[in-house]
Amino acid sequence: MIPAALLPSPVMPLSDPRLDRAGVEVRLKRDDVIHPLVPGNKWRKLIPNLRVALAEGHSRLLTFGGAYSNHVRAVAAAAAACGLSSVGVIRGDELARAPRNWSLRQAEDHGMALTFVDRASYRRILGSLDDQVTRRRLAAEWGRCYVLPEGGSNVLAARGAAEVAAELHDLGPRDVVCCAVGTGGTLAGIAAGLPPGARALGIAVLRGATYLDGEVARLHSRGWARRFENWHIDHAHHGGGYGRVPADLEAFAADFEDRHGLRTERRYVAKLLHAVYDLAGTETLPAGTRITAVITGPPEPESL
Repeated sequence: MIPAALLPSPVMPLSDPRLDRAGVEVRLKRDDVIHPLVPGNKWRKLIPNLRVALAEGHSRLLTFGGAYSNHVRAVAAAAAACGLSSVGVIRGDELARAPRNWSLRQAEDHGMALTFVDRASYRRILGSLDDQVTRRRLAAEWGRCYVLPEGGSNVLAARGAAEVAAELHDLGPRDVVCCAVGTGGTLAGIAAGLPPGARALGIAVLRGATYLDGEVARLHSRGWARRFENWHIDHAHHGGGYGRVPADLEAFAADFEDRHGLRTERRYVAKLLHAVYDLAGTETLPAGTRITAVITGPPEPESL
């Protein structure tokens, strides 16, 4: 059974003197509370793929990710809820010999079989995932599988993420919907779902990931057969790279939590919020803008 979710996700106004001085209005789209095990953009991106996998008679999902991948955990939980088996191809063969971290342990607790590959092989597999030769090799090792890319970002996922914009019924020319960007699927969907005049802003969480602009454009081309000019990716607020949480970002996140009582995930959400505060009142988010920041996932467990 496909897991039920809290939809539409709530929208929470954010009152802060710093934002008031910049002349912007900010609200939070709380996708982090959609589902306890498949939260936020993971639910929105996975559910359309799960429906297709079940309709096509698949019994196993196979996907890719790193040692702390939110996507891998979500696939494991969603597969278990649907009575499917799952396989996680994990970047870093050295992890096979190391004690399981909390994230991988949680995936295994949901029944996911983990296989670890070296980084070069991992990149090679992902780079050729659309090739029939690669698909046959995966099938030879794991049997017939419904294959999800790293981060789950494909056309079906982007279409699922478009529902974020559809749930915001009052969007207009003064609105900017912001989200963190890891693989581009969520931003692609939001941008495609916006009404005329509204814009989307993505905050890249990877350093030097200018290729993400091409990934978003590719998803638009494949999923909607057109270009969208209503989106932009900011590449200056990655905090040093994926998984990096420098001291200034940690200080910002801790201060935000103290002032607003909302625990904040560091690798994606904190970077998004930090960018919103930094850009508020600038040319990117000028005075008079209403910003909807999409909180795509919950913080890591306090007890790991």
